[in-house]
Amino acid sequence: MFELVFLGTSASAPSVQRGLSSAVVMFNEHRFMIDCGEGTQRQLLRSGLGFRRLDKVLLTHGHLDHILGLGGLASTLGRWEALDQLDIYGGESALQRVHLLMEVVFGHGAVPSTSIELNTLEPGLLFEDEHFTLDAFPVRHRGEGCFGFTFQERTRRPFLPEKAAALGVPQGPERRDLAQGRPITLADGRVIDPDAVLGEPEPGAKLCFVGDVSHTGPLHKIVDGADLLAIEATYLDRDKDLAKRHGHITATAAARLARNAGVKQLTLHHLSRRYRTREVLEEAQAIFPNTYVANDLDLLKVNKSKPVKVRSLLKGR
Repeated sequence: MFELVFLGTSASAPSVQRGLSSAVVMFNEHRFMIDCGEGTQRQLLRSGLGFRRLDKVLLTHGHLDHILGLGGLASTLGRWEALDQLDIYGGESALQRVHLLMEVVFGHGAVPSTSIELNTLEPGLLFEDEHFTLDAFPVRHRGEGCFGFTFQERTRRPFLPEKAAALGVPQGPERRDLAQGRPITLADGRVIDPDAVLGEPEPGAKLCFVGDVSHTGPLHKIVDGADLLAIEATYLDRDKDLAKRHGHITATAAARLARNAGVKQLTLHHLSRRYRTREVLEEAQAIFPNTYVANDLDLLKVNKSKPVKVRSLLKGR
């Protein structure tokens, strides 16, 4: 199961209700921050997530409303949180800006390269472990080096306890080993192969995160069948010419992408202050009913076998 926390959901400039772009994706002990707009540190504290295990930052692109918070975050992590390593991933142009920002924080030529590493993103596999993979894919916005990210649980075969019971497999480490694909030998000498107690392969949960984007066409295959697609909706369709001029999409375009790609849940973020949240929601739901507009400090749980669950991390909500 993936957990997605929105720390900031506003486009270009903050509003009273929304901070600038940032989110955190969590899976087991792993945390990946996506973008780090101004004010992200305070949102981390308000959410209760804090700074623990926050060592990987993924940048969708290098515009200032998506990276300005990195200076303060790196300073805090380096000075107060005993940071061992902060890996920042982004396109070349984004990392050039981040490097300049770090020089403002730490001084010219004094960026601590032993604890802050800037990693150039390329399309393809970025991270993997035995449970999930993380891939970066290119998107079109303004300029080069813009990316989205796919978090995908590995295909697994479910353990079938009724079959294990029929074969006399006791509760405990024997069942654990079989579930993990290892054969076992029972007390009576019988060897039980995992195939005897495992079901058909089932794909895991798929979470696609897209920041600023101007064209959805190339994304259809990438987000196909996603359990959750999080994508910008900076403009409404009545302002589609303005959206095109500034390299963004409308709520209508996002909803059409979700519908045509067979997405299960659409979540919109990066909203302009010119619109009310309900306007954005109604426009998208007219095309793709299973749409949600994210608020700051919303937590979304993405589980393959269950609908996406949403709750607020704000106290009293």
